[in-house]
Amino acid sequence: MSAAAGPGQEGALQGIRVVELGQGVSAPFCARLYGDYGAEVIKVEPPGGGDVARRWGPFPADVPHPEKSGLYFVLNSDKRGVTLDVGSAAGRELFLRLLATADVLIENNPPARMREWGLDYATLGPLFPRLVMISITPFGQTGPYADWHAADLNAFHLTGAGSRYCGRPGEPPLQHGTFSTDYFGAYVAATWGLAALFGRDVAGGGQQLDVATAETVAALFVGAQNIGGFAQDGRYDKRSGVGMALASPATILPCKDGYVWMLALETGQWRGLVAAMGNPEWAQAEMFDDMFVRGENADFIYAMMREWTITLTKQEIMDLVQAYGVPSTAVYTAADVASLPHLRERGFLRELEHPLLGRLPGLGAPVRLTDGAGGARRAAPLLGQHNDAVLRVGLGLSAAELAAHAAAGVV
Repeated sequence: MSAAAGPGQEGALQGIRVVELGQGVSAPFCARLYGDYGAEVIKVEPPGGGDVARRWGPFPADVPHPEKSGLYFVLNSDKRGVTLDVGSAAGRELFLRLLATADVLIENNPPARMREWGLDYATLGPLFPRLVMISITPFGQTGPYADWHAADLNAFHLTGAGSRYCGRPGEPPLQHGTFSTDYFGAYVAATWGLAALFGRDVAGGGQQLDVATAETVAALFVGAQNIGGFAQDGRYDKRSGVGMALASPATILPCKDGYVWMLALETGQWRGLVAAMGNPEWAQAEMFDDMFVRGENADFIYAMMREWTITLTKQEIMDLVQAYGVPSTAVYTAADVASLPHLRERGFLRELEHPLLGRLPGLGAPVRLTDGAGGARRAAPLLGQHNDAVLRVGLGLSAAELAAHAAAGVV
């Protein structure tokens, strides 16, 4: 492991150096997970425009600005940012010098582009035998689709998840949440990257992790219940819309300030819900102890429940049914979550200072360690913010050399 660590880095991964050559979501989020726990992360962006996420937003007041993207702000905390044109001979040489001090390289570029740059694992592996290279792409490094131009959307639908989820039976599927395969793929990549990193002595050195985001979602969302089942007997689950067709209550109902997901299928849960509603007479029928009988009478039950839910806020309902052992939940909006006391008290939402955005809440670490360490400490870097510290001081370039590279568009 590299002994070099960035300023103020503390945590379980202190002393590990990560170089990120990524764009958008998957590689930046994967690298951010390492930074959350103290690894030094050096983010390499192309000169001029930088990471494409800088142009995706959202932006304050909807005014685009490459240093004010909310997506970039969240994905790139605790990184040092440099600019390098790795497609140029001089830029590639500087990048290789960075890799000489690195433990991990995280990238999400098309495999053909990495080969074109001479930065594919077949080239890098012999040069840096202890390097763990994490390559995250929609379809992987091999196969007929490996060199396709693809994004999160393509990866998601290669899994069959679009047919299984989001929409009513017999109707066209609905659009799924953005970047789901990128985020899932990044988590899987980070986890196995750590295994490869700490297993280098056992495995005989570093290796490349070929992470296809489509396959991570196929395994997590769909595979266990559908792909294998279809292979065995030709059957698979289809989207079912909101709720359940055979049992109730299992649906979304309106309330005073939004919506609640009402779920109480087991007999004990149903009785708890009835008690939370004040034991209305209509719910006392003994036959309603059977969730399938409730399913046959779902229209009646939902109409009666709606008369109750509409009088309370979603948090009031959630707090009330929780006391009676019912797993129903408020349907939180992003605004709700941003102000939720629970997340702030746990330190998941924490304030970060950015030179242009000011003081904003960032996301903490998704996993808490025993000592509580982890999570964002510094805001995302400005484009090329650490060129001097990383390239001049870290690699030993002179000020004149760095200036010449800048004039040539290499940095």
